[in-house]
Amino acid sequence: MQKQNLLEVYDRIEPYVHNTPVMVSSAINQIIGTSVYFKCENFQRAGAYKIRGATNAMLLLTHAQRKNGVVTHSSGNFAQAVALAAKSLDITAHIVMPSSAPEIKRVGVREYGGHIYKCEPTLAARQAMADEIGQKTSATFLHPSNDENVIMGQGTAALELLREEPKLRFIFCPVGGGGLIAGSSLAAIHFGINCQVIGGEPFEADDAYRSLISGEIEGNDTANTIADGLKTTLGDKNFPIIKKHVSKIIRVTENEIIAAMRLVWERMKIIIEPSSAVTVAALLRDASEFPEVYRNKKVGIIISGGNVDLNNLPF
Repeated sequence: MQKQNLLEVYDRIEPYVHNTPVMVSSAINQIIGTSVYFKCENFQRAGAYKIRGATNAMLLLTHAQRKNGVVTHSSGNFAQAVALAAKSLDITAHIVMPSSAPEIKRVGVREYGGHIYKCEPTLAARQAMADEIGQKTSATFLHPSNDENVIMGQGTAALELLREEPKLRFIFCPVGGGGLIAGSSLAAIHFGINCQVIGGEPFEADDAYRSLISGEIEGNDTANTIADGLKTTLGDKNFPIIKKHVSKIIRVTENEIIAAMRLVWERMKIIIEPSSAVTVAALLRDASEFPEVYRNKKVGIIISGGNVDLNNLPF
């Protein structure tokens, strides 16, 4: 059923999203010691994979729900995705964004026609304001990651990657709210061949790593990481999928994230954001510690986005 659902989702959103390129770098392959295939969602509409889940969720709304609009909360990429998808479908989008959100992402939301509501940079504040807007406008709430329709939409990035490179043994994904890695793990189960999904997460926001160990959803006391897209926590819709299908989560330091981001910028000449660099850093760390695991294996990496504030680079 999930396999058929993923195919139906892919067909549903195909007119509204890009089939993004898969790129390789001989220099990075040599550094890591294996063949790495980068699924470049930084070239996606709105600059990140999240347009996939946002579009799928909105296409499934009833006529009445579309008329009343949608509301979400996001630090940036899902905010832009919802705003752009809503513009494409002629739906009003109310976007709650924390005060700490990068300015480039707020600019994107405004350009796509989303209505921005600024709140304190906590998950509780984000949800409270979204709830208030929903009560006032009757807008349908779209969770950035803990929504089955969003999860299935995000999984289409890995589906495309596996169609192009069906013999991948590993797919690395960043872990924030858990929607991308949950959807990717479903795609790997149904369209891969013994393909393991591995998460990358900052030490400074390692709730998913701890959740896999405890078996319960853990939170973060602080989330002082450059990877602004990974500061959210898992939900009750995606965590069971992650527990069942994700092999492990690798934590990386802030310096490793910055070094990986710079490596891709310099060697591949493409712009990736820190949240995307987390996965590259995770592969670099694990391959250096366990080179025999990856030797002569094909590894996929979901480059989740490329929305970077060029006036505030870490290097």
